[in-house]
Amino acid sequence: MAELAEASGVSAGTIKHYLREGLLGDQAGVMRTSRNMAWYPPDFVERITLIKRLQEDRFMPLKLIRELIEEDPDRARALVELEDRILEVAVARGEQVARVSRAEVRRRYDLPQEVLDRLAEITVLTPNSRGYDPDDLAIIDAMSRFRAGGYDERLGFTVFETLRYQEALEPLVREEVRALLDKLTGEVEPDRAAEIIAAGAAPLRELIGAMHSKLLLAELQRQRRRG
Repeated sequence: MAELAEASGVSAGTIKHYLREGLLGDQAGVMRTSRNMAWYPPDFVERITLIKRLQEDRFMPLKLIRELIEEDPDRARALVELEDRILEVAVARGEQVARVSRAEVRRRYDLPQEVLDRLAEITVLTPNSRGYDPDDLAIIDAMSRFRAGGYDERLGFTVFETLRYQEALEPLVREEVRALLDKLTGEVEPDRAAEIIAAGAAPLRELIGAMHSKLLLAELQRQRRRG
């Protein structure tokens, strides 16, 4: 068990839990040498790693993981492979994207430094040593225009208003990723899947913006009718 935990990077306690939940099959390959000693087959390492990835990266419950592995283990492995490739492409593109320095952002936008710092503290902005990425700039530009239009601290609008949107979007994005991976896994090659997801980023942003505008107008009309 100690060797299995070290090889898989998963604690012995977690592995024992997987065994109790029936996630490691019928254990036909397990050789028990005493009450407290057993040898486990090498393929357990790959299976344990796969289970942990599905549980932590995709937030899948163990019951669903067991069903997926029992029904189609190749699809489960393809799912992880697809996620890895998409992440590789995303990281590579993130490293290549042109960033704007902090000094240039301060020169270009009428946004106080304390506002920029606070947005970074709450992870709405994610600058690094090279500055801000294009998504950061879009947020900064929007915040600057918000403030110019009257959305400022004097009326009670602070950077923490952005958290409302971040908290609302996080479960939506998780569900979106889950749906995308379910549809793409086994249907297209990982590189092609990464291209499809990248191509959908801009139209998805426009779709969400347009739907938000319609919902906002509809809610204002409802409030008017009530009042």
